Amino acid sequence: MNPSPANSAFSLPQPLRAIPSRITHHASRSGFSLLEVMCAILILGVALAGLTQGITTALASSKESELQTTAALYAAGLIETLRAQDDLSDGETRGDCGEALPLYRWKQSIAAAGIDGLHEVDVVVEHAKTGQPIYELRTLLFQPPAGAGAPASRGGSDSNSRRRGAR
Repeated sequence: MNPSPANSAFSLPQPLRAIPSRITHHASRSGFSLLEVMCAILILGVALAGLTQGITTALASSKESELQTTAALYAAGLIETLRAQDDLSDGETRGDCGEALPLYRWKQSIAAAGIDGLHEVDVVVEHAKTGQPIYELRTLLFQPPAGAGAPASRGGSDSNSRRRGAR
């Protein structure tokens, strides 16, 4: 028998040569390719960037809302303090909001509104560092003129009797 190159002692039997090709072919289908993994990481990165931006925007909006609400309450408090005072004097005053609210300062102006005793009040709460207005509140306050006083009494019993008789 003449040994042929296919039947030589150095060649592997037919069934052993087929096994590695089956294993290699099966292993390539069982995992993810590098391209699939890179695409998944890219999609995840874009989603996380969007989520981070959304959270940052929500926090900034929340902080801005807190600033405006605090400024509105402080301005309303200044207006109520003016209502409680006996004497309104025209002019402009400024101040800060104290140690509890270091981010705020206020400006208040009182001016005559054209009718005797009526005053236009404008309160602006500003950011202490930038000077930008955060909230502005305008209202009209009435204070009877100094000489007006209470209306003179017309004699309560007489006016009551006239009203009764007129009915």
